Amino acid sequence: MPCEVENLSKFCAQLGPAQSGKIMYRSRRTFIKTTLGALALPSLSPLQSVFAQPTNEWKTYEITTEITLKDMLGYPAQAWIPLPLGADRDFFKTQSIKTEGANAKIIQSASGQSHMAHVQWQGNENDAASFKVIATISTRERNNVLSAPNPKLQLSKQEMLFWTKGTDLLPVDGIVKQKAMEIIKPLPKNASDIDKARAIYEWVVENTFRNPKTRGCGEGDVKMMLETNNLGGKCADLNAVYVALTRSAGIAARDVYGIRVADSVRGYKSLGKSGEITKAQHCRAEFFAKGYGWIAVDPADVRKVILEEAGGLPIDDAKVVAIREYLFGNWEMNWLAYNYDHDVVLPGSKLGKNGKVPFLMYPQAEINGNRVDPLDPDNFKYKITSKLIA
Repeated sequence: MPCEVENLSKFCAQLGPAQSGKIMYRSRRTFIKTTLGALALPSLSPLQSVFAQPTNEWKTYEITTEITLKDMLGYPAQAWIPLPLGADRDFFKTQSIKTEGANAKIIQSASGQSHMAHVQWQGNENDAASFKVIATISTRERNNVLSAPNPKLQLSKQEMLFWTKGTDLLPVDGIVKQKAMEIIKPLPKNASDIDKARAIYEWVVENTFRNPKTRGCGEGDVKMMLETNNLGGKCADLNAVYVALTRSAGIAARDVYGIRVADSVRGYKSLGKSGEITKAQHCRAEFFAKGYGWIAVDPADVRKVILEEAGGLPIDDAKVVAIREYLFGNWEMNWLAYNYDHDVVLPGSKLGKNGKVPFLMYPQAEINGNRVDPLDPDNFKYKITSKLIA
């Protein structure tokens, strides 16, 4: 199956054991370029929507992930740390990856959609083991211009099948398919993929809600959410609903798992995080439109603004209206992209398929073949920090 639209063969060829406990790779720009700079974007402070030209300026960040496994008691252990995208996009570049603290290797999942640093300890450590990954990335504003289509921008049949198939938690049949058809039914028969994707986006914004009690970023069990009509959750839930419905409508779509790395400069306190970003994981989404390529969307962040901004805002508030319009086709890139993966079997895991995770957005670990809860800081301590360096 494809690693990316253009493929990751050059990057994947570099995968292998690290030398002297240190890894570095330098990625190449290969992704189809999206025309930037032609779309007027809303400046979101003050409340009224004011339009200004986006900037193409790149910003470079150093992201450090430090993990510590406690109470190993001489047992063998291993850990997997998600790494940034292996293939560059027009809005994202991985400059380098370094590791410190143990012998490790860079590996990829079976699907090729995620890359991770894999480190193993033989049980000779006293009571704890530590490891550090330092990623240097560059990002810039992502704006998809939905005019002047390029007929060459289309997916192959194999890619289309890959990005429209169901996963364990994102089925594309049954109630999910029924809901997708219900949403797009009012559209004209000649409605474009963009029209359909927009209708689904608006439905998700209107019908879901952010639940602050959801653990972590949620799990994204779309079938259960629709069957129970409990459409609350966090980003991995709400954007999973979007991706599953969009795939069910016959449009290629995918979750993009990552983490916030800087404060928002667009006037939204709830949509950014800098310094220590340990709990700043955030999932986004994309769909593919023929002639335009992958289009950025993020309905979950619209619901986050409604719940958290200024103590809570009505859906018709000016700041909500502006971000709702912006997040169909645009991302503020104060965010690091990890991968597009689902149903991830961690390579080398003693649990095999029984230990697969819905997505790889947190560090994962096992001690003596037992999975450590990545959201349990008492047993699996990790710290992620972000620093703007250029």
